[in-house]
Amino acid sequence: MKARVRYAPSPTGLQHIGSVRTALFNYLFARSVGGTFILRLEDTDRTRSSDAYVKNLYDTFRWLGFYWDEGPDVGGPAGPYTQSERFALYREHADRLVEMGKAYYCFCSDEKSAKKDDAVDEDDAAAAEQGATGFGYPRTCRSIDPAEAKRRADSGEPHVIRLKIPLDGVTGFDDILLGHIEWKNADVNPDPVLLKSDGFPTYHLANVVDDHLMGITHVMRAQEWIPSAPLHIIMYEAFGWDPPQLCHLPMVLGEDGHKLSKRHGATAVDEFRKKGYLEAALINYVAMLGCSYEDGRDIFSLEDLARLFSMDHINKAPAVFDYVKLEWFNGQYIRMLSDEELVGRITPFMVASGLVSEPPSAAQTSGLLAAAPLVKERLKYLSDAPEALRFLFAEPAVPPAAEMLPKKLDVAGTAKALDAAVELLGTVDPSDHDACEAAFRAKATELGFKLGDLLMPLRVAVTGTKVSPPLFQSIAVLGRDKAVERARKALAVLRAAI
Repeated sequence: MKARVRYAPSPTGLQHIGSVRTALFNYLFARSVGGTFILRLEDTDRTRSSDAYVKNLYDTFRWLGFYWDEGPDVGGPAGPYTQSERFALYREHADRLVEMGKAYYCFCSDEKSAKKDDAVDEDDAAAAEQGATGFGYPRTCRSIDPAEAKRRADSGEPHVIRLKIPLDGVTGFDDILLGHIEWKNADVNPDPVLLKSDGFPTYHLANVVDDHLMGITHVMRAQEWIPSAPLHIIMYEAFGWDPPQLCHLPMVLGEDGHKLSKRHGATAVDEFRKKGYLEAALINYVAMLGCSYEDGRDIFSLEDLARLFSMDHINKAPAVFDYVKLEWFNGQYIRMLSDEELVGRITPFMVASGLVSEPPSAAQTSGLLAAAPLVKERLKYLSDAPEALRFLFAEPAVPPAAEMLPKKLDVAGTAKALDAAVELLGTVDPSDHDACEAAFRAKATELGFKLGDLLMPLRVAVTGTKVSPPLFQSIAVLGRDKAVERARKALAVLRAAI
Protein backbone atom coordinates (compact mmCIF):
# COMPACT_ATOMS: atom_id res chain seq x y z
CA MET A 1 0.00 0.00 0.00
CA LYS A 2 1.32 3.43 -0.91
CA ALA A 3 2.14 5.49 2.17
CA ARG A 4 -0.13 8.46 2.89
CA VAL A 5 0.77 10.88 5.68
CA ARG A 6 -0.72 14.16 6.80
CA TYR A 7 0.03 17.39 8.56
CA ALA A 8 -3.17 18.44 10.34
CA PRO A 9 -2.77 21.81 12.07
CA SER A 10 -5.48 23.87 13.70
CA PRO A 11 -5.40 27.42 12.25
CA THR A 12 -5.47 28.99 15.71
CA GLY A 13 -1.99 30.52 15.75
CA LEU A 14 1.16 31.20 13.78
CA GLN A 15 3.22 28.31 12.47
CA HIS A 16 6.03 27.55 14.91
CA ILE A 17 9.18 25.46 14.87
CA GLY A 18 7.68 22.40 16.56
CA SER A 19 4.82 22.25 14.06
CA VAL A 20 7.16 22.75 11.12
CA ARG A 21 9.32 19.86 12.30
CA THR A 22 6.25 17.59 12.43
CA ALA A 23 5.26 18.67 8.92
CA LEU A 24 8.82 18.28 7.65
CA PHE A 25 9.24 14.75 9.03
CA ASN A 26 5.95 13.74 7.40
CA TYR A 27 7.04 15.30 4.11
CA LEU A 28 10.47 13.65 4.19
CA PHE A 29 8.99 10.25 5.00
CA ALA A 30 6.50 10.54 2.13
CA ARG A 31 9.25 11.52 -0.29
CA SER A 32 11.61 8.80 0.96
CA VAL A 33 9.09 6.03 0.16
CA GLY A 34 7.32 7.57 -2.82
CA GLY A 35 4.21 8.34 -0.77
CA THR A 36 1.76 11.22 -0.53
CA PHE A 37 1.91 14.19 1.84
CA ILE A 38 -1.46 15.72 2.74
CA LEU A 39 -2.49 18.95 4.46
CA ARG A 40 -5.73 18.88 6.44
CA LEU A 41 -7.03 21.95 8.24
CA GLU A 42 -8.60 21.02 11.56
CA ASP A 43 -10.63 24.19 11.99
CA THR A 44 -13.45 22.92 14.22
CA ASP A 45 -12.48 25.41 16.95
CA ARG A 46 -14.46 28.23 15.38
CA THR A 47 -13.78 30.69 18.20
CA ARG A 48 -10.00 30.66 17.68
CA SER A 49 -9.61 29.68 14.01
CA SER A 50 -8.74 32.57 11.73
CA ASP A 51 -8.22 33.12 8.01
CA ALA A 52 -5.11 35.09 8.94
CA TYR A 53 -3.59 31.96 10.45
CA VAL A 54 -4.52 29.96 7.36
CA LYS A 55 -2.72 32.54 5.24
CA ASN A 56 0.28 32.35 7.55
CA LEU A 57 0.28 28.57 7.10
CA TYR A 58 0.37 28.81 3.32
CA ASP A 59 2.92 31.64 3.33
CA THR A 60 5.19 29.74 5.72
CA PHE A 61 5.41 26.60 3.65
CA ARG A 62 5.75 28.45 0.36
CA TRP A 63 8.71 30.25 1.90
CA LEU A 64 10.21 27.06 3.33
CA GLY A 65 9.94 25.44 -0.08
CA PHE A 66 8.23 22.16 0.69
CA TYR A 67 4.56 21.65 0.06
CA TRP A 68 1.77 19.08 0.20
CA ASP A 69 0.50 16.89 -2.62
CA GLU A 70 -3.14 17.17 -1.53
CA GLY A 71 -4.79 19.92 0.50
CA PRO A 72 -7.43 22.65 0.63
CA ASP A 73 -5.60 24.88 -1.83
CA VAL A 74 -4.41 22.22 -4.29
CA GLY A 75 -7.29 19.75 -4.11
CA GLY A 76 -7.06 15.98 -4.33
CA PRO A 77 -9.17 12.81 -4.40
CA ALA A 78 -9.89 12.69 -0.65
CA GLY A 79 -11.29 16.21 -0.18
CA PRO A 80 -12.61 18.39 1.15
CA TYR A 81 -9.48 18.89 3.24
CA THR A 82 -10.97 21.42 5.66
CA GLN A 83 -12.87 19.91 8.58
CA SER A 84 -15.53 22.62 8.70
CA GLU A 85 -16.60 21.40 5.24
CA ARG A 86 -16.98 17.79 6.44
CA PHE A 87 -19.55 18.13 9.24
CA ALA A 88 -22.09 15.85 7.55
CA LEU A 89 -19.51 13.05 7.56
CA TYR A 90 -18.90 13.42 11.29
CA ARG A 91 -22.63 13.39 12.10
CA GLU A 92 -23.08 10.30 9.93
CA HIS A 93 -20.28 8.41 11.67
CA ALA A 94 -21.30 9.49 15.17
CA ASP A 95 -24.83 8.25 14.46
CA ARG A 96 -23.41 4.99 13.15
CA LEU A 97 -21.57 4.38 16.42
CA VAL A 98 -24.80 5.02 18.35
CA GLU A 99 -26.65 2.54 16.13
CA MET A 100 -23.93 -0.06 16.73
CA GLY A 101 -24.13 0.45 20.50
CA LYS A 102 -20.59 1.86 20.61
CA ALA A 103 -21.70 5.38 21.55
CA TYR A 104 -24.68 6.97 23.28
CA TYR A 105 -26.65 10.18 23.72
CA CYS A 106 -25.75 12.21 26.79
CA PHE A 107 -28.16 14.82 28.17
CA CYS A 108 -26.11 15.99 31.15
CA SER A 109 -25.99 19.74 31.55
CA ASP A 110 -23.48 20.37 34.35
CA GLU A 111 -20.10 21.71 33.25
CA LYS A 112 -17.98 18.73 34.30
CA SER A 113 -20.28 16.08 32.85
CA ALA A 114 -20.84 17.73 29.50
CA LYS A 115 -17.51 19.47 29.00
CA LYS A 116 -16.67 19.96 25.35
CA ASP A 117 -13.41 18.08 25.09
CA ASP A 118 -11.97 19.04 21.71
CA ALA A 119 -8.81 17.34 22.89
CA VAL A 120 -7.74 15.42 25.97
CA ASP A 121 -8.38 17.61 29.00
CA GLU A 122 -5.00 18.62 30.44
CA ASP A 123 -5.92 17.57 33.97
CA ASP A 124 -7.31 14.25 32.76
CA ALA A 125 -4.24 13.60 30.60
CA ALA A 126 -1.94 14.28 33.52
CA ALA A 127 -3.97 11.96 35.73
CA ALA A 128 -3.97 9.26 33.08
CA GLU A 129 -0.19 9.44 32.72
CA GLN A 130 0.06 8.79 36.46
CA GLY A 131 -2.36 5.89 36.35
CA ALA A 132 -5.05 7.73 38.29
CA THR A 133 -8.72 6.80 38.05
CA GLY A 134 -11.96 8.56 38.80
CA PHE A 135 -11.29 11.54 36.55
CA GLY A 136 -13.60 12.92 33.89
CA TYR A 137 -17.25 12.21 33.11
CA PRO A 138 -19.03 9.79 35.52
CA ARG A 139 -20.96 8.03 32.68
CA THR A 140 -24.33 9.22 34.01
CA CYS A 141 -26.23 8.75 30.73
CA ARG A 142 -24.58 5.49 29.66
CA SER A 143 -27.26 3.44 31.40
CA ILE A 144 -30.25 5.17 29.72
CA ASP A 145 -32.23 2.74 27.56
CA PRO A 146 -31.11 3.36 23.93
CA ALA A 147 -34.70 3.60 22.68
CA GLU A 148 -35.55 6.18 25.36
CA ALA A 149 -32.36 8.10 24.61
CA LYS A 150 -33.17 8.19 20.90
CA ARG A 151 -36.70 9.40 21.61
CA ARG A 152 -35.35 12.24 23.74
CA ALA A 153 -32.74 13.20 21.15
CA ASP A 154 -35.28 13.11 18.31
CA SER A 155 -37.60 15.35 20.31
CA GLY A 156 -34.95 18.07 20.28
CA GLU A 157 -33.63 17.72 23.82
CA PRO A 158 -30.06 19.12 23.89
CA HIS A 159 -27.50 16.36 23.90
CA VAL A 160 -24.02 15.29 22.93
CA ILE A 161 -22.82 11.93 21.64
CA ARG A 162 -20.25 10.09 23.74
CA LEU A 163 -18.01 7.14 22.92
CA LYS A 164 -18.32 4.05 25.11
CA ILE A 165 -14.90 3.34 26.57
CA PRO A 166 -14.63 -0.32 27.70
CA LEU A 167 -14.99 -0.57 31.46
CA ASP A 168 -12.21 -3.12 31.84
CA GLY A 169 -9.32 -4.64 29.91
CA VAL A 170 -6.47 -2.84 28.19
CA THR A 171 -5.87 -1.05 24.92
CA GLY A 172 -2.46 -1.17 23.31
CA PHE A 173 -0.69 -0.19 20.15
CA ASP A 174 2.77 -0.56 18.66
CA ASP A 175 4.51 2.76 18.18
CA ILE A 176 7.14 2.72 15.43
CA LEU A 177 9.56 4.68 17.61
CA LEU A 178 8.60 3.83 21.19
CA GLY A 179 7.52 0.21 20.84
CA HIS A 180 4.46 -1.30 22.51
CA ILE A 181 2.39 1.09 24.62
CA GLU A 182 -0.51 -0.21 26.68
CA TRP A 183 -3.14 1.52 28.80
CA LYS A 184 -5.72 0.17 31.18
CA ASN A 185 -9.11 1.17 29.83
CA ALA A 186 -9.99 2.34 33.33
CA ASP A 187 -7.29 5.01 32.88
CA VAL A 188 -8.53 6.26 29.50
CA ASN A 189 -10.52 9.51 29.47
CA PRO A 190 -13.99 8.09 30.27
CA ASP A 191 -16.59 8.26 27.49
CA PRO A 192 -15.36 11.40 25.73
CA VAL A 193 -17.67 13.58 23.68
CA LEU A 194 -17.59 12.84 19.95
CA LEU A 195 -20.27 15.23 18.73
CA LYS A 196 -21.19 18.38 20.63
CA SER A 197 -24.69 19.69 21.21
CA ASP A 198 -24.20 22.27 18.43
CA GLY A 199 -23.34 19.54 15.93
CA PHE A 200 -19.62 20.31 15.92
CA PRO A 201 -17.32 17.29 16.17
CA THR A 202 -14.59 17.09 18.76
CA TYR A 203 -10.98 16.59 17.79
CA HIS A 204 -11.20 12.85 18.50
CA LEU A 205 -14.07 12.04 16.15
CA ALA A 206 -12.94 14.29 13.30
CA ASN A 207 -9.36 13.07 13.55
CA VAL A 208 -10.20 9.37 13.37
CA VAL A 209 -12.87 9.69 10.67
CA ASP A 210 -10.67 11.87 8.50
CA ASP A 211 -7.58 9.70 8.86
CA HIS A 212 -9.61 6.65 7.83
CA LEU A 213 -11.47 8.25 4.92
CA MET A 214 -8.31 9.92 3.63
CA GLY A 215 -6.45 6.62 3.70
CA ILE A 216 -3.75 7.78 6.12
CA THR A 217 -1.29 4.93 6.62
CA HIS A 218 1.15 6.54 9.06
CA VAL A 219 0.58 9.21 11.71
CA MET A 220 3.71 11.06 12.79
CA ARG A 221 2.95 13.54 15.55
CA ALA A 222 4.41 14.92 18.76
CA GLN A 223 4.66 12.74 21.86
CA GLU A 224 2.32 15.08 23.72
CA TRP A 225 -0.50 13.37 21.78
CA ILE A 226 0.22 9.93 23.25
CA PRO A 227 -2.63 10.21 25.84
CA SER A 228 -5.16 10.46 23.00
CA ALA A 229 -3.82 7.38 21.19
CA PRO A 230 -5.63 4.65 23.19
CA LEU A 231 -8.90 6.57 22.85
CA HIS A 232 -8.43 6.70 19.09
CA ILE A 233 -7.52 3.00 18.93
CA ILE A 234 -10.75 2.20 20.79
CA MET A 235 -12.66 4.29 18.25
CA TYR A 236 -11.00 2.50 15.33
CA GLU A 237 -11.99 -0.81 16.88
CA ALA A 238 -15.55 0.42 17.38
CA PHE A 239 -15.81 1.23 13.67
CA GLY A 240 -14.09 -2.00 12.70
CA TRP A 241 -11.28 -0.12 10.96
CA ASP A 242 -7.53 -0.78 10.94
CA PRO A 243 -5.69 2.13 12.58
CA PRO A 244 -2.73 3.78 10.87
CA GLN A 245 0.76 3.08 12.16
CA LEU A 246 1.69 5.57 14.86
CA CYS A 247 5.04 7.28 15.40
CA HIS A 248 5.19 9.76 18.25
CA LEU A 249 8.08 12.16 17.70
CA PRO A 250 10.38 13.32 20.50
CA MET A 251 9.75 16.71 22.04
CA VAL A 252 11.75 19.81 21.13
CA LEU A 253 13.16 21.40 24.27
CA GLY A 254 14.94 24.62 25.11
CA GLU A 255 18.43 24.43 26.58
CA ASP A 256 16.88 24.59 30.06
CA GLY A 257 15.18 21.23 29.49
CA HIS A 258 11.66 22.65 29.22
CA LYS A 259 9.43 22.50 26.17
CA LEU A 260 10.53 25.06 23.59
CA SER A 261 8.52 28.24 23.96
CA LYS A 262 8.74 31.99 23.45
CA ARG A 263 10.75 32.39 26.63
CA HIS A 264 13.64 30.63 24.85
CA GLY A 265 13.58 33.09 21.93
CA ALA A 266 11.95 33.05 18.52
CA THR A 267 9.64 30.09 17.88
CA ALA A 268 7.23 31.36 15.23
CA VAL A 269 8.66 30.80 11.75
CA ASP A 270 7.84 34.40 10.83
CA GLU A 271 10.26 35.57 13.52
CA PHE A 272 13.10 33.56 12.00
CA ARG A 273 12.24 34.87 8.55
CA LYS A 274 12.23 38.49 9.71
CA LYS A 275 15.50 37.97 11.55
CA GLY A 276 17.15 37.00 8.29
CA TYR A 277 17.44 33.23 8.40
CA LEU A 278 17.59 31.40 5.10
CA GLU A 279 14.83 28.84 4.66
CA ALA A 280 17.32 26.16 3.58
CA ALA A 281 19.32 26.65 6.80
CA LEU A 282 16.18 26.43 8.92
CA ILE A 283 15.02 23.27 7.16
CA ASN A 284 18.47 21.66 7.43
CA TYR A 285 18.65 22.37 11.16
CA VAL A 286 15.05 21.44 12.00
CA ALA A 287 15.36 18.17 10.07
CA MET A 288 18.25 17.21 12.36
CA LEU A 289 16.30 17.85 15.58
CA GLY A 290 15.98 14.30 16.81
CA CYS A 291 16.99 12.56 13.59
CA SER A 292 20.29 11.48 12.03
CA TYR A 293 21.09 11.13 8.34
CA GLU A 294 24.65 10.49 7.21
CA ASP A 295 27.77 10.40 9.37
CA GLY A 296 30.30 13.13 8.84
CA ARG A 297 27.91 15.62 7.26
CA ASP A 298 26.03 18.61 8.55
CA ILE A 299 24.83 20.31 5.36
CA PHE A 300 21.96 18.64 3.51
CA SER A 301 19.70 19.90 0.77
CA LEU A 302 15.99 19.17 0.99
CA GLU A 303 16.49 16.53 -1.70
CA ASP A 304 19.31 14.94 0.32
CA LEU A 305 17.14 14.84 3.42
CA ALA A 306 14.26 13.21 1.55
CA ARG A 307 16.57 10.58 0.07
CA LEU A 308 18.24 9.74 3.39
CA PHE A 309 15.28 10.02 5.78
CA SER A 310 14.28 6.92 7.73
CA MET A 311 12.07 6.48 10.79
CA ASP A 312 14.76 4.11 12.08
CA HIS A 313 17.04 7.12 12.49
CA ILE A 314 14.66 9.11 14.72
CA ASN A 315 15.87 9.39 18.31
CA LYS A 316 13.65 8.54 21.24
CA ALA A 317 15.19 11.23 23.45
CA PRO A 318 13.97 14.84 23.26
CA ALA A 319 15.83 17.18 20.94
CA VAL A 320 17.35 20.42 22.25
CA PHE A 321 16.94 23.54 20.11
CA ASP A 322 20.34 25.23 19.94
CA TYR A 323 20.14 28.79 18.58
CA VAL A 324 23.94 29.00 18.32
CA LYS A 325 24.01 25.91 16.11
CA LEU A 326 21.21 27.30 13.96
CA GLU A 327 23.15 30.56 13.62
CA TRP A 328 26.14 28.53 12.38
CA PHE A 329 23.95 26.79 9.80
CA ASN A 330 22.62 30.13 8.63
CA GLY A 331 26.11 31.51 8.17
CA GLN A 332 27.10 28.46 6.14
CA TYR A 333 24.14 28.85 3.83
CA ILE A 334 24.74 32.59 3.40
CA ARG A 335 28.29 31.83 2.26
CA MET A 336 27.02 29.35 -0.31
CA LEU A 337 25.01 32.06 -2.06
CA SER A 338 26.35 33.68 -5.20
CA ASP A 339 26.86 37.43 -5.00
CA GLU A 340 23.72 37.95 -7.09
CA GLU A 341 21.69 35.66 -4.82
CA LEU A 342 22.97 37.41 -1.71
CA VAL A 343 22.01 40.80 -3.11
CA GLY A 344 18.52 39.49 -3.84
CA ARG A 345 18.24 38.22 -0.25
CA ILE A 346 19.53 41.33 1.52
CA THR A 347 17.76 43.88 -0.67
CA PRO A 348 14.43 43.71 1.26
CA PHE A 349 16.33 44.43 4.48
CA MET A 350 18.20 47.31 2.85
CA VAL A 351 14.91 48.74 1.57
CA ALA A 352 13.26 48.38 4.99
CA SER A 353 16.15 50.27 6.59
CA GLY A 354 15.73 53.13 4.13
CA LEU A 355 19.25 52.74 2.70
CA VAL A 356 18.09 51.91 -0.82
CA SER A 357 14.93 52.71 -2.74
CA GLU A 358 12.12 50.34 -3.67
CA PRO A 359 13.06 49.11 -6.20
CA PRO A 360 16.77 49.90 -5.90
CA SER A 361 18.26 52.15 -8.56
CA ALA A 362 20.79 50.76 -10.99
CA ALA A 363 23.57 52.50 -9.06
CA GLN A 364 22.36 51.02 -5.75
CA THR A 365 22.15 47.52 -7.23
CA SER A 366 25.65 47.92 -8.62
CA GLY A 367 26.86 49.06 -5.21
CA LEU A 368 25.25 46.07 -3.51
CA LEU A 369 26.86 43.67 -5.98
CA ALA A 370 30.25 45.24 -5.37
CA ALA A 371 29.73 45.07 -1.61
CA ALA A 372 28.40 41.50 -1.46
CA PRO A 373 31.85 39.86 -1.28
CA LEU A 374 32.78 42.19 1.58
CA VAL A 375 30.05 40.96 3.91
CA LYS A 376 29.32 37.42 2.74
CA GLU A 377 31.87 35.87 5.11
CA ARG A 378 30.71 37.97 8.05
CA LEU A 379 26.93 37.92 8.04
CA LYS A 380 25.21 35.78 10.64
CA TYR A 381 21.76 36.87 9.47
CA LEU A 382 20.53 38.67 6.38
CA SER A 383 19.25 41.36 8.72
CA ASP A 384 22.87 42.22 9.61
CA ALA A 385 23.44 43.61 6.11
CA PRO A 386 22.05 47.14 6.57
CA GLU A 387 24.30 47.92 9.52
CA ALA A 388 27.33 46.35 7.84
CA LEU A 389 26.78 48.29 4.60
CA ARG A 390 25.33 51.52 5.93
CA PHE A 391 28.55 53.47 5.30
CA LEU A 392 28.24 52.76 1.56
CA PHE A 393 24.72 54.11 1.19
CA ALA A 394 24.49 56.84 3.85
CA GLU A 395 26.95 59.45 5.02
CA PRO A 396 28.08 58.57 8.55
CA ALA A 397 28.31 61.31 11.16
CA VAL A 398 31.80 62.69 11.63
CA PRO A 399 33.02 60.75 14.68
CA PRO A 400 34.07 62.53 17.88
CA ALA A 401 37.77 62.42 18.65
CA ALA A 402 37.37 59.88 21.48
CA GLU A 403 35.94 57.24 19.13
CA MET A 404 39.00 57.35 16.87
CA LEU A 405 41.70 56.84 19.49
CA PRO A 406 43.67 53.59 19.40
CA LYS A 407 44.35 52.14 22.86
CA LYS A 408 47.87 53.56 23.28
CA LEU A 409 47.64 56.86 21.35
CA ASP A 410 46.48 60.24 22.55
CA VAL A 411 44.63 62.77 20.39
CA ALA A 412 47.82 64.28 18.98
CA GLY A 413 49.27 60.88 18.14
CA THR A 414 45.99 59.78 16.53
CA ALA A 415 45.89 62.97 14.43
CA LYS A 416 49.44 62.25 13.25
CA ALA A 417 48.51 58.66 12.39
CA LEU A 418 45.35 59.65 10.49
CA ASP A 419 47.19 62.42 8.64
CA ALA A 420 49.76 59.86 7.46
CA ALA A 421 47.01 57.41 6.50
CA VAL A 422 45.17 60.00 4.44
CA GLU A 423 48.35 60.98 2.60
CA LEU A 424 49.25 57.35 1.91
CA LEU A 425 45.71 56.49 0.79
CA GLY A 426 46.12 58.84 -2.14
CA THR A 427 49.05 56.80 -3.48
CA VAL A 428 47.78 53.19 -3.28
CA ASP A 429 45.21 51.08 -5.08
CA PRO A 430 42.54 50.19 -2.45
CA SER A 431 41.38 47.18 -4.48
CA ASP A 432 44.80 45.51 -3.97
CA HIS A 433 44.49 44.49 -0.32
CA ASP A 434 47.94 42.94 0.02
CA ALA A 435 49.76 45.90 -1.53
CA CYS A 436 47.80 48.35 0.61
CA GLU A 437 48.53 46.45 3.80
CA ALA A 438 52.22 46.28 2.95
CA ALA A 439 52.35 50.03 2.28
CA PHE A 440 50.51 50.89 5.49
CA ARG A 441 52.63 48.48 7.51
CA ALA A 442 55.79 50.09 6.18
CA LYS A 443 54.46 53.59 6.98
CA ALA A 444 53.53 52.50 10.53
CA THR A 445 57.03 51.15 11.09
CA GLU A 446 58.53 54.36 9.73
CA LEU A 447 56.49 56.46 12.19
CA GLY A 448 56.97 54.08 15.12
CA PHE A 449 53.32 53.04 15.17
CA LYS A 450 51.60 49.70 15.04
CA LEU A 451 49.62 48.91 11.89
CA GLY A 452 46.37 49.20 13.84
CA ASP A 453 47.29 52.73 14.91
CA LEU A 454 47.02 53.83 11.29
CA LEU A 455 44.06 51.67 10.32
CA MET A 456 41.68 52.17 13.23
CA PRO A 457 41.18 55.94 13.01
CA LEU A 458 40.93 55.62 9.21
CA ARG A 459 38.33 52.85 9.57
CA VAL A 460 36.21 54.89 11.99
CA ALA A 461 36.48 57.98 9.82
CA VAL A 462 35.47 56.17 6.62
CA THR A 463 32.84 53.73 7.90
CA GLY A 464 31.61 55.38 11.11
CA THR A 465 32.34 52.26 13.15
CA LYS A 466 35.24 50.31 14.64
CA VAL A 467 33.92 47.05 13.13
CA SER A 468 33.49 46.96 9.39
CA PRO A 469 34.12 44.80 6.33
CA PRO A 470 37.76 44.68 5.13
CA LEU A 471 38.88 48.29 5.11
CA PHE A 472 40.72 48.58 1.80
CA GLN A 473 38.05 46.69 -0.19
CA SER A 474 35.42 48.86 1.50
CA ILE A 475 37.26 51.98 0.38
CA ALA A 476 37.51 50.56 -3.15
CA VAL A 477 33.72 50.10 -3.27
CA LEU A 478 33.00 53.45 -1.63
CA GLY A 479 35.48 55.31 -3.80
CA ARG A 480 38.86 56.64 -2.72
CA ASP A 481 37.89 60.29 -3.12
CA LYS A 482 34.88 59.93 -0.82
CA ALA A 483 36.98 58.02 1.70
CA VAL A 484 39.63 60.73 1.70
CA GLU A 485 36.94 63.39 2.13
CA ARG A 486 35.52 61.63 5.20
CA ALA A 487 38.99 61.11 6.65
CA ARG A 488 39.89 64.79 6.26
CA LYS A 489 36.72 65.81 8.15
CA ALA A 490 37.65 63.42 10.94
CA LEU A 491 41.21 64.76 10.96
CA ALA A 492 39.85 68.26 11.46
CA VAL A 493 37.96 67.05 14.54
CA LEU A 494 41.14 65.54 15.97
CA ARG A 495 43.19 68.67 15.35
CA ALA A 496 40.51 70.80 16.99
CA ALA A 497 40.65 68.57 20.06
CA ILE A 498 44.42 68.85 20.57
